[in-house]
Amino acid sequence: MGSSKKIQDIKVAVDAVIFGYFDKQDLQLLLIKRKIDPYKGGWALPGGLVMDDENLDDAVKRELYEEAGIKPDFLEQLYSFGNVGRDPRNRVVSVAYLGLVNPSYHELFADSDAEDAQWFSVNKLPSLAFDHKSIIDMALNRLRTKIQYQPVGFNLLNEEFPFSDLENLYKTIVGHEIDRRNFRKKIMSYGLLNETNNVKKEGSGRPGKLFTFNQKKYEELEKEGFYFEIK
Repeated sequence: MGSSKKIQDIKVAVDAVIFGYFDKQDLQLLLIKRKIDPYKGGWALPGGLVMDDENLDDAVKRELYEEAGIKPDFLEQLYSFGNVGRDPRNRVVSVAYLGLVNPSYHELFADSDAEDAQWFSVNKLPSLAFDHKSIIDMALNRLRTKIQYQPVGFNLLNEEFPFSDLENLYKTIVGHEIDRRNFRKKIMSYGLLNETNNVKKEGSGRPGKLFTFNQKKYEELEKEGFYFEIK
C-alpha cells in the first residue's frame, strides 16, 4: 500500500462580531467596508489573518483597532468557522469573537484595509462578504442566550442610566416585547442595580431615577449561578 503525504496549507484568521447600543434604538452591529478584493467595496466583519508570532486574542484586538478604532469592553471567543471554500483566495479557518461596546465611548475611524466603519441596525444589515451572515446569526443567538444568565448588557449602557434604557436594551436584544413589570421586579430582586441621587428627564413624564450596575453583587451571584428568564 502506498502512503499518501498529508498536505496542510491552512491560514488562520479572526473575525469580530461587535454589538453596540445607542439610546432607544435597535441593537447595532459594527461593520467595515472592504478596501481589497474579494468583496472590494462590500461590507464585512472587522478581522484579518493572525500573524505567526501573535496570540488569537491579541490578533482580534489589533484588527479591531486598526480597522475601526475600537477597544471592546467585553470580548470572548464565539466559534470557529472552517468550511472549505469560505474564502475564494485560499483555505482559511476563522476564529470568531463576540464583543460588546458602548458606542458613545468610542469614535469610529477606518484604517488599515478598511475603507469605512459604520454601525448598522441588526434588523437592517446590508449584504455581507464571505460567510459573515452565518457568523452574525450565531453571535446574536449566543448573546440572546447569554443575557439570560450573565447580565452582559450592562457593558452597552452608560455608567449611569435610567431603568427604561436597560429595559429597552433587553427588549432589542431578545427581539420582542417583554413583560415590563416582571422584568423590573426580577432585576431589582437580584440587587444588581444601585440607585443614585441623579435623575434624567425623558419626554413629558416625571424625571426618572438613574442607576449604576453593582459589579460586586453580580460577581457574588455569578459564583452561585443564576438564571434570569426574560419573557
